[in-house]
Amino acid sequence: MFFYFFVIFYASLAIAEPLMIGEFSTNNLHGWEEKIFEGETTYSIVSQEGKDVLVAESHAAASGLFKKITVDLNKTPYINWSWKAENIFPGINEKTKEGDDYPARIYMVSSGGFFFWKTKAVNYVWSSNQASGDAWPNAYTSRAHMVVVESGNSNVATWRNYKRNVREDFKQFFGKDVSEIDVIAVMTDTDNSGLSARTYYGDIYFTSE
Repeated sequence: MFFYFFVIFYASLAIAEPLMIGEFSTNNLHGWEEKIFEGETTYSIVSQEGKDVLVAESHAAASGLFKKITVDLNKTPYINWSWKAENIFPGINEKTKEGDDYPARIYMVSSGGFFFWKTKAVNYVWSSNQASGDAWPNAYTSRAHMVVVESGNSNVATWRNYKRNVREDFKQFFGKDVSEIDVIAVMTDTDNSGLSARTYYGDIYFTSE
């Protein structure tokens, strides 16, 4: 009996604690920086349905929030997050530069350091018209891959929760075993389509399972 509890105790220690990336529910944007591409999407903490969340408002603009943090995918390979989009962009073709806009997306970036051409990124997106589960290289660079986790307007104005194995996704889409993530970013962008969007983001964190 003692051996049984000994094994259970140490097995529980082997499960890594969640690694918090975005603690928006605590009204905290510490460590997050802004990157402006075209115009400026505004990001702020607001109260939504009784809890603090991040809201992004974009009007023909593209800027994102990013956080530099090393995530050991050997210990915590699963990204967990939630978001709520108020609208999508009917009529755009997201596989072209002219339609490369998303009401919601989260970047996972593995840096190549000095060897910038080795930098790779997986983008989890809410697609306006591509099917859930679809994936393709970004219209601007083959070093970024778009992965649809939500599609269309069926779940607009509803909180959606997700979990993805980031390490497995890098392996699937780039054929590369990535052990670390260096940057995480969120972005609501409308610069190519000239449209508008408002999206809410809940906490973002990594787990071991």
